[in-house]
Amino acid sequence: MRGKLITLEGGEGVGKTTHLAAIKTYLEQRGHPVMVTREPGGTQLGERLRALLLNHNESEALSENSELLLIFAARAQHIDQRIQPALDAGEWVLCDRFTDASYAYQGGGRGISWQRIAQLEQWVQGELRPDLTLLLDAPVEIGMTRARQRSKPDRFETEQFDFFNRVRTHYLKLAATFPERIKIVDASLSMDEVERAVLSQLRSFLSFCC
Repeated sequence: MRGKLITLEGGEGVGKTTHLAAIKTYLEQRGHPVMVTREPGGTQLGERLRALLLNHNESEALSENSELLLIFAARAQHIDQRIQPALDAGEWVLCDRFTDASYAYQGGGRGISWQRIAQLEQWVQGELRPDLTLLLDAPVEIGMTRARQRSKPDRFETEQFDFFNRVRTHYLKLAATFPERIKIVDASLSMDEVERAVLSQLRSFLSFCC
């Protein structure tokens, strides 16, 4: 039986990485083998591209189109080398960000047309789409405060608040467009409250799909 693809999405500082372990444990306790991965990244090539995308380069700025293409190049490798083989083997794939992030960051944040992103999505992914997406949502001010307390800002985290407000708006637009797949979790709550909400969404998904 084919595995399921579950993705976590959201802006900076909403706690996606924090909740991956709890989700993995919850699924494994119910008999589902789980592979945890992330985007951009997930493969040796993907991790090298991730470094290019997140690191500052004062001598040569990365253009918006180059950024989008590098992300989809990493995604193509990720799907081919890890995600699709795992799904075919019956594993459940838990991915920290996926293509919704491209629509939110490169579409909403950078202003690249959704049609262009959709063309790349179809080319790289074919019919592959997440079975469930948990969108951890919080006001930008809360998320950025958390992110800046966590670590030194990467190239994306140095953007202005307007950029992240556009990202959040587009994430919420995606959730409104695909409500059967994308479930919003209020990430402004405490860590324990967010975890309970995340696991509640997982319970609902499992009761429906499995």
